[in-house]
Amino acid sequence: MLMKSRAVQLARLAGQTGRSSTIIRSSLLARRADAPLINSLRSQLHTSQRLLAVETVKVPQMAESITEGTLKTWTKQVGDFVEADEEVATIETDKIDVSVNAPKSGKIVEILFKEEDTVTVGADLFKIEPGEGGAPAATEAPKEESAPKPKEEEPKPEAKAETPKPEPPKETKAAPAPEPKKEEKKPAPAPAPPAAGAKPAAGSRGETRIKMSRMRLRIAERLKESQNAAASLTTFNEIDMTELMALRSANKDDILKKTGIKLGFMSAFAKASCLALQEIKAANASIEGDEIVYRDYVDLSVAVATPKGLVTPVVRNAESMEMLQIEQEIANLGKKARDGKLTLEDMAGGSFTISNGGVFGSLYGTPIINLPQSAVLGMHAIKEKPYVVNGKIEIRPIMVVALTYDHRLLDGREAVTFLVRVKEYIEQPGKMLLTLPQ
Repeated sequence: MLMKSRAVQLARLAGQTGRSSTIIRSSLLARRADAPLINSLRSQLHTSQRLLAVETVKVPQMAESITEGTLKTWTKQVGDFVEADEEVATIETDKIDVSVNAPKSGKIVEILFKEEDTVTVGADLFKIEPGEGGAPAATEAPKEESAPKPKEEEPKPEAKAETPKPEPPKETKAAPAPEPKKEEKKPAPAPAPPAAGAKPAAGSRGETRIKMSRMRLRIAERLKESQNAAASLTTFNEIDMTELMALRSANKDDILKKTGIKLGFMSAFAKASCLALQEIKAANASIEGDEIVYRDYVDLSVAVATPKGLVTPVVRNAESMEMLQIEQEIANLGKKARDGKLTLEDMAGGSFTISNGGVFGSLYGTPIINLPQSAVLGMHAIKEKPYVVNGKIEIRPIMVVALTYDHRLLDGREAVTFLVRVKEYIEQPGKMLLTLPQ
């Protein structure tokens, strides 16, 4: 009896375990069957979350006086992934180029303006989908593709033995390969005749019209305004560059090694101008309405040629700087100008301008006043010529300098005195070290 009861209990347990196993199997099968539905629901949820997370980036504030600009370039396109603070577009204004950066990492999903369109401050510019999925998305795809590959390779171990079989067709393919190459070489000379037909186009009288940039338009307006408003007059003088060139040659290599600064002539003329402006204060003044504004500081505007036009970034308080400091600041501003990275703060103000046309080989020139300033100093190329020194004629390196000034504010005596002071400082550089501040 005991044996029978145990057998019954074991049978009942076996039935229960069988039922539980069938339940587990059926639940697993149900889960597998519902997997595609669950995945689709998850993807829909993710897409809806992404749509909700899309942000609109607006045209940024550029300056108080700038309300619009021209969208010059899109550095990123729809579908591109960008990092936070990475440049997406460039807007050209009449003063500077403004970079529009991504506020956060994400993918560009929509661009709302085309290149060369006019955009206003605060307008919707583009849409970005925040996230860090740009790089990982590429890594996930190959993982899914690589997963099924080992499954196919496992049941086909014998296929490895069949690998030598495709070798003979490779040999047969190699034979016909040279034939098409020969055929491809034959049509190559065909494009030669159109080149001959293009020759008459070289003698055509074609014209190309390009829209003026906002900066070029603004420069044109400013130059014409200066000619119309100021009573411009130019005075010239010659400077013997012997002493300054010797000073530069003796020290430029040592200065470059110690400080990394390339010593040029601009810093010497800037320092000489600052000292001369302390004596001739009218050359550092400006007219505002019916008043004359005199300044006890020198904000030196330095003319820099860029692909988009002439700009004049400002060296602040140049009167308090040494020559090497001025040289370094001019170099920094020049690099920013050529790279298109100048800000409005770099360009604002200025009480006196220096323009160096000598770097392009100019021998003489009459620079135009940068209003509302009252004078501009023009440097030119250094040329060897006969020069009288102590009653003897010698060959000396000579630079012609020009001062264009507003005759409404400066009289001839003051303008000529200013240029003579600059000449004295350059011809005897030691004087610049011995002059007391006024």
